[in-house]
Amino acid sequence: MTFPATSGAARRTAYPPREPYRQGTLQVSSVHRIHYEEVGNPRGVPALFVHGGPGAGAQPHDRRFFDPDRYRTVLFDQRGCGRSTPHACLEENTTAHLVADMEALRRHLGIGRWMLFGGSWGSTLALAYAEAHPDAVSALVLRGIFTLRPEEVRWFYQGGAAHLFPDAWERFLEPIPQTERGDLIAAYHRRLTSPDREQRLAACRAWSRWEGATLSLTPDAGRVHAFGEDRFAEAFARIECHYFVNGGFFDRPDALLAGIGRIRHLPAVLVHGRYDVCTPLANAWALHRAWPEAELVVVPDAGHASTEPGILSALVTATDRFARELAP
Repeated sequence: MTFPATSGAARRTAYPPREPYRQGTLQVSSVHRIHYEEVGNPRGVPALFVHGGPGAGAQPHDRRFFDPDRYRTVLFDQRGCGRSTPHACLEENTTAHLVADMEALRRHLGIGRWMLFGGSWGSTLALAYAEAHPDAVSALVLRGIFTLRPEEVRWFYQGGAAHLFPDAWERFLEPIPQTERGDLIAAYHRRLTSPDREQRLAACRAWSRWEGATLSLTPDAGRVHAFGEDRFAEAFARIECHYFVNGGFFDRPDALLAGIGRIRHLPAVLVHGRYDVCTPLANAWALHRAWPEAELVVVPDAGHASTEPGILSALVTATDRFARELAP
């Protein structure tokens, strides 16, 4: 069933800021060490926040979707981004590696089952993990659904979204010569992996600012600036493009939809903005058709960003629901 999102005075807001009660790192390969933190109640319902990008890293605001009295929330930075090391590294960085890291982290922390919370690429990775380890998952809250099918990537990086943001699209095209614009993912990949540091960083900034400019219904100049800062942009652009040029490292284009049978028994809430330009509502609709048991919440006045009022309200409502239903 599809549920409309609440609006106006009925909307929920984020929980107050809370500092982690524990932080650490976990060596997951000879190359990579991932950073993680735990927030809230050590005896609460375990939940894992799965950040987007890939390559964005977890942010302090991400802690605030969960009631700190009822959740033991784990946040981690995926390979190559945030506080994980080495920074912006593409070696040994695939979806299978990230799924294995999540499972290694669960075992390291002694957690039996946890709720998965992920948006955008975070929804992709959460689905991939759940389908690989359904017995380790208690529920899912997914936002801005992205299953990394070729048509989803083409929409945002090969001209679909450009019809709504032609001004930002022109800036995205600037680093790429006219002769290479038939395959922008491949053209960007060449520059994002270039040994020429100036060319690489210029491409990183242009790639990241394009996404920053299109995330929300209302433009946010501060977000565009933050996305264009060199350290963030380098990990974000390089890792995103690395995954997209490789089709998410899935064995078939519709792998996540095809694997839904392994998790249809799990409770889930899907939250999506009606005017999401980065990951259009058609993505969530396709997932909902494959997984009709999952509740789909369509926010009528929102785009893609998790911080938009309607999106945030729907997410907090979902985590509050599962805090009640999953409480020991």
